[in-house]
Amino acid sequence: MDFSAVNWLAVIVAAVVAWLFGAAWYMGLSKPWLKAAKLDPATMSKSPLPFVISFIAELVMALVMSLVIGAMTGGELSLVAGLVFGFVLWLGFVATTLSVNHRYQGFGWDLTIIDCGHWLGVLLIIGAVIGWFGAAEVAG
Repeated sequence: MDFSAVNWLAVIVAAVVAWLFGAAWYMGLSKPWLKAAKLDPATMSKSPLPFVISFIAELVMALVMSLVIGAMTGGELSLVAGLVFGFVLWLGFVATTLSVNHRYQGFGWDLTIIDCGHWLGVLLIIGAVIGWFGAAEVAG
């Protein structure tokens, strides 16, 4: 795998913007999400660890998205390609996985819709940023 064309600044910016989107998404939907997830805020841990793990996961997603878009477009990254790949990867992996997992875990569709909406936004943002920044300039 060739990492030379990865635009590391784009990967970091994409992860930061996606993480901020997630913070805003769940702050805005905190009450319906807590109800759908069957969580009681009084008994929840106040650890920052989930936030750290979320950011690391979004860094990994941005790196993988950069590699996928670069490989599938022959290195011709664009905003449109980023959005298309963000949507396709969300539909093919995230929406399907959450739909299955939430059914086995006994959660309702309300949690699936909230969580799928979040991950759709994350992957569209990551794809858009990666595509907009383009590939790194490779010295040759």
